[in-house]
Order: sequence, then structure tokens, then C-alpha cells
Amino acid sequence: MRFGFGLITCQRDPRDRRTDAELYREAVELCVLAEQAGFDSVWTSEHHFVDDGYMPSLLVVSAAIAQATERVSIGTGVLLAPLHHPLRLAEDAATLDLLSGGRFILGLGAGWREEEFELLGADIRRRPSAMTDTVSILRGAWSGRTFSYEGKVHSVERAFVTPQPSNPIPIWIGGFAEPAIRRAGELGDAFIGSSSGTSGIEAFAQARRTALEGVRGSGRDERGFGFALHVPVFAWTDGDAWETVKEHYHYLRWKYPDMGAARGSDTPGSPPALDPETEEKLRATIICGTPEEVIAEIAAYRQALGDDIHFIFRSYFPGMPYEIQRRAVEVLGSLVLPALR
Repeated sequence: MRFGFGLITCQRDPRDRRTDAELYREAVELCVLAEQAGFDSVWTSEHHFVDDGYMPSLLVVSAAIAQATERVSIGTGVLLAPLHHPLRLAEDAATLDLLSGGRFILGLGAGWREEEFELLGADIRRRPSAMTDTVSILRGAWSGRTFSYEGKVHSVERAFVTPQPSNPIPIWIGGFAEPAIRRAGELGDAFIGSSSGTSGIEAFAQARRTALEGVRGSGRDERGFGFALHVPVFAWTDGDAWETVKEHYHYLRWKYPDMGAARGSDTPGSPPALDPETEEKLRATIICGTPEEVIAEIAAYRQALGDDIHFIFRSYFPGMPYEIQRRAVEVLGSLVLPALR
């Protein structure tokens, strides 16, 4: 089992007084700390036009991470493929791969916010076709040859793309709905899923079966296909872990439906206060506790899913003070990861 740290978003909880410059600088520093702590990878996540500053430019940030680190893989979890022109994406991803010494993993997703598609001139109804076209064009662009492609959304006639990546860039694809998961198996090198606490193990196991159906349907060998999942995790030694992370995790989970409904907001809001019932449900969606408790819950994933999983600790929490976030990475590196190796 390999282990990643993320999903880095540089969101600014309205109660957080840090500037964007501070958040981005600290994000890169956390990636350095994650590398030192023994993580195998670090991951960013993309959205656009969100009032709390959710990160829109993953490849720019990934290049900064590449220059600050030496060993750790750098993944996008995920970059929203339909919002990017495939040829431009191919150029930028190849450049990043070269700058990182071949450490880049391109994670792709289809997106879901109508506002992003409308403002960036993409058709949300054509997301599946755009994903298929993008992956096909990326592979053609990185083939080292002039290529052409005729798709439903994008077409290319006699293009030779430079620079070329040092090695083929892994394309990992995320998704939630069954057709998207199957498409990940048909198109990608790996499937990226998500899970909330140990209650999500069986849901991910089913998603893995669906993705493998797509792999087999495309005529490829399923033994070469990989799996990753990101799971909220917080381990703490200096008091009650849940009380330390609760308000920041609450904001993270609340913000997704909030940004789905909002359009054109320039004033981020705060989530409502947690009532006991809502708090109980929220607590069940995160692996949280002492290092020993966290290790035991992650061991349940290993027992159910095996070792051939890239387990991404979703341990970046918007609004969490930097010193607490820094200490949390150190706890994971010194007390959790060694027990899982």
C-alpha cells in the first residue's frame, strides 16, 4: 500500500485571516513536510470561481511543489478535463513532468458545477465525450509522433506536440456515478475513488469491480490497472482529535453543496452550527483519533482491499491554523505511516 497526502485546495474559511499568498506558500511547505514525513505522493484539487478561493490552477502549483521537493510524486486529484483544451493540457503536463523528474500523475475528472462550464465556455452536457477525447488526445500528443484525432468535442489534425514527457505520464481518472467509474476503467491507467470512514470500504470495493469491468471491456489487461482512494484522516496526540479538527472538517464537507448552489458570490459564508445529530453523522465520515485508533481503521481498508491501493490521506483542512496542520503531518509521519509500512 502506498500513501498520499492531500487534497490541497488553498481554500480560505472566512474566519481565517491568512492571505492567499500565505495559504499558497504554506501549501508548498506542507508538501515538503509530507515528503519528509514519508508520504509517497501529494495531491491537489481543482475548482473555479469559488468565493473561498478554491484552487483553480493545479499545474502551476504542482510546478512549485516539484521545485520544492525531490522524491514525492505529485498528483492532481482531480484536474477537470472538460475545462481544459487537450493540446494545451498535454504541453503543460509534459513540461511539469520534465520539471519534476518524472514524478507527475495526471488525475482527471469530469466536473459538475454548471458555473464553471458556462464561464469557461464548455458544454456540461458533453462531459463524457470531452473526457474520452481528452485522454485520446493526451496519449497521441505524448506518442512522440505527429498524430490526428477526430472526436465528438475535440479534433486534431496533424499535430506534433513538444516537449515530450520523460516517460508516459500516468492518467488516473476519478468518478462517482457508475458510468464514470466504468469509463475510468476503459480510458485510464488507474481509478481514483473516495471513501468516508470505514463505512465506505464496500462502496469503494464495488467501484473497483465496476472499473475493472471497464478495463476488461476495453480489451486491456486488468493487472496493469491501479486504484487510489482518498479518505478523510486526522490523527492527534495533544488532546481530543475530533474537537481539534471538527470545525475545519465541518467547513470542508459543508462547502461542496454550498458552492454547487452559489453563483457569482464574492463573500464566502460560514457553515451553520453543528447540532448533535449532524455532528454524529459527520464524525462517522472521518478516520479520526489517536495514532493507534487511526492505524486500526486504516488496517481495515488493507484487510478488505489488499495492499495494491494508493491510500490518500485527505488530511488538508481549510482554515486549520498552520502550526496545527504542520503538527498533524508530523504525527502521521512519525506515528502512523511507520506502523502501516
